Amino acid sequence: MNTALEACKNMKLVRQRLQVLKDLGLGYLTLEEETPSLSGGEAQRLKLASEMGRSQSDSVFVFDEPTIGLHPLDVRTLLGVFQTLIEHSATVVVIEHDLDVIRNADFIIDMGPGGGELGGLVVAVGTPEEVAASPNSVTGQYLR
Repeated sequence: MNTALEACKNMKLVRQRLQVLKDLGLGYLTLEEETPSLSGGEAQRLKLASEMGRSQSDSVFVFDEPTIGLHPLDVRTLLGVFQTLIEHSATVVVIEHDLDVIRNADFIIDMGPGGGELGGLVVAVGTPEEVAASPNSVTGQYLR
């Protein structure tokens, strides 16, 4: 009977971990999937799966363009993941160009005024509304 109880506990744990993968928008992955075939965003979310559900009070997560290649519905899922991390007391920093992600930020640091050699300066900071009101921010023009 002890073995049956352990098997039930193990199945519950497996089910919870699979649910986390589904919640992260990775429910379509197969067990045979080779990690080199994953996109950068998929790999980031897979690593993130191992952190979900833990207290994150001393954690800082930095995501570099996590929405690249994602369907807009998957971006919504990713925003939910960010919110879950924040609710578990984590700090979430996202380097991103996706306007849905930018609009959902608590605080934005807009770099520019252009890309590459034309960038590197802070052109606007604040909430999405404050950045949208900034005359120096190209990003702000798209947030209006």
